[in-house]
Amino acid sequence: MEKMIYLDNAATTKTAPEVVEAMLPYFSEAYGNPSSIYSFAGKSKAALDAARQQIADTLGAKREEIYFTAGGSESDNWALKAAFEAYKQKGNHIITTKIEHHAILHTCEYLEKMRGARITYLDVDENGLVNPADVEAAITPETILISIMAANNEIGTIEPVREIGEIASRHQVLFHTDAVQAYCQIPMNVDDMKIDMLSSSAHKINGPKGIGFLYIRKGVKIRSFIHGGAQERKRRAGTENVPGIVGYGVAAQRAFTSMKERTEKEIQVRDHLISRIRNEIPNCRLNGDPVKRLPNNVNVSFDFIEGESVLLMLDGLGVCASSGSACTSGSLDPSHVLLAIGVPHEKANGTLRMTISDETSMEDVDFVADHLKKIVERLRDMSPLYQDFLKKNKNV
Repeated sequence: MEKMIYLDNAATTKTAPEVVEAMLPYFSEAYGNPSSIYSFAGKSKAALDAARQQIADTLGAKREEIYFTAGGSESDNWALKAAFEAYKQKGNHIITTKIEHHAILHTCEYLEKMRGARITYLDVDENGLVNPADVEAAITPETILISIMAANNEIGTIEPVREIGEIASRHQVLFHTDAVQAYCQIPMNVDDMKIDMLSSSAHKINGPKGIGFLYIRKGVKIRSFIHGGAQERKRRAGTENVPGIVGYGVAAQRAFTSMKERTEKEIQVRDHLISRIRNEIPNCRLNGDPVKRLPNNVNVSFDFIEGESVLLMLDGLGVCASSGSACTSGSLDPSHVLLAIGVPHEKANGTLRMTISDETSMEDVDFVADHLKKIVERLRDMSPLYQDFLKKNKNV
């Protein structure tokens, strides 16, 4: 294996060198606790404020509306649990979709079983798009929160966030979006999109792991998530992860300023890979919307084979990909996202997700496409189902 081709950027990304460089002083030089009052600690406090502003600027938000967390899952949990507790006197109804990340779905299940919440799980179409009209139709006088992701982590479909935000605002319902995959991959402005809360995670945009943020619009009534000290304006106690926060600020600024040029390149490489697969490998399906799609996402289901076998054979060639969300790795169940868009169980199990970066070249994806053809052909040759399919079609 001479070269690794990394096509799993939806799972995590490489931390950028300038991000690492910015973080290093806060481990061993400017290591003061930002809550302390002496001047040495003030360096850490100033670094937190600067990173908070860097991130706020990417969303059109105010600095004081950015709250640092340990990542996207914590941010999602905070948004749902704390909003439910804060607004339960008004009602107990939450609207979401069937294709959300498990950080949302499992939190909704918890609120249903343990807190008496009533959850509406909206259907999506065959491309994974939720209909804004369905969102509006689901609203009742007891609805307190709408939580719909900005873009799906498995199939890459970009949801109509702006339209949903307008509906939520019109009905005076809080709107939260899980933007872990979308942040700095597509333009987002919290005022234009009427977003009340937004979750994100640094390691999806070449930042460090273990740091995220929750944007909370000023005026939104929401309970504290971790009780203790006065950090994060008394809403999320605990000494701040200063190196991680500094790294996130640099990563966000870097991703935001390069977004247009970077994503244009990703789209070219993405579409080339999709075209080769669809034109050269029969009996396959592109999952997700072909147009309203994250710039780096390729998700394909192959008939008559198992996705795990494809992954293992690609791994032997130095290619890193996945069969779906890294958070459900090891599960034998088909993806809930694929089932929700109508992919049958047997086809869902033959799915491959490849997520590129701006470092992925045309040569890289041509290498993958060339070998993927051979891998699929080899696996189908060993499949009794495929042999039956050939016999039936031969007699037609």
